[in-house]
Parts: sequence; C-alpha cells; structure tokens
Amino acid sequence: MSHETAPLDAEQLGAYFALMEVSSLLQHAVDGHLRADGDLSNVQFQILARLAEAPGGRLRMTDLADGLVYSRSGLTYQAGLLEKRGLVTRSPAAEDERSVVVAVTDVGRALVAQVLPGHIEVVRRLLLDALEQRDLGALGAILGRVRDHMRAAPPRSAKPRAGRGRAD
Repeated sequence: MSHETAPLDAEQLGAYFALMEVSSLLQHAVDGHLRADGDLSNVQFQILARLAEAPGGRLRMTDLADGLVYSRSGLTYQAGLLEKRGLVTRSPAAEDERSVVVAVTDVGRALVAQVLPGHIEVVRRLLLDALEQRDLGALGAILGRVRDHMRAAPPRSAKPRAGRGRAD
C-alpha cells in the first residue's frame, strides 16, 4: 500500500525541529546532572521519583512501565540495577502473583532528595527561566493536548496490558 504523505510546511518543520532540539538539550543536561550527582540514568531517576510519589512508595511494574513509556523488559533491567544498589525492592503482588511490585527503599528516597534540588535547578535554568508566566500555562496546555493525543494510541510499550484475570 503506497500513498503520498503531504510534506510538512516550513512552520510545522520549524516547530518539530525546535521541539526535538529543546528536548535533546534538556535531556543531555539532565542526564549529566543525574550521573554526576547520583550515578543515575534519567530513567532510573524517573523510576525512583515516581515511586517516591506513589501511595506507599509502591507500584506494579506494568503500571510503572506504562507511566514512563518504557518497555517492560527495559524496566525490569533498570529495576534490577536499582535493586542491586538497595534503592528499590521487588516482590510478587499480593493480589496477583504474576504481577511484580516495585517499592522505593529509604535509601532510594534519600537519593531522590539528594539529586532533586540540582535537577530542579537544571530544569529551571534551561527551560523555565526562558518562559514568561503566561507561557507556562500555554506550554502546559499545548503539551498536555499533544500527550493526550499520543496516549490515545500509544506504542505497545506504553499501552496498558489487558486484564488477565486480575483486579486492578
């Protein structure tokens, strides 16, 4: 099946390239900070930060993978690295032994608290300081709308699993 795809116009292309460049620059700076201050990758920080904010500091691995838009196998690998460092624990879910629950430890919470101020500084300096107050609402609304559009048809790694007889 072959069909013509309309090219992006100059404005669309400019917006796309700007988004990709901003994302790459911010990601590079955040990665550098997290490695230097916590010996963490960005995804490891996101795992710890999401767990630290979750009720009881615990989430099912599939829910964590879905929220991070990260492959389940990749998350299993990253959680294993964090577990070896004593930052998280993994155990079978009480309600469904096929599910694995990951929980942040006190050491993991302390590491998030250690790297968070520098993380905020990087985000503020590179992203937020370039914006006026009114820009924040507009940017949040625009990105929220795009995120919701993308989440409506997520890639397999981001698609919630169909219930396999478990109560969620």
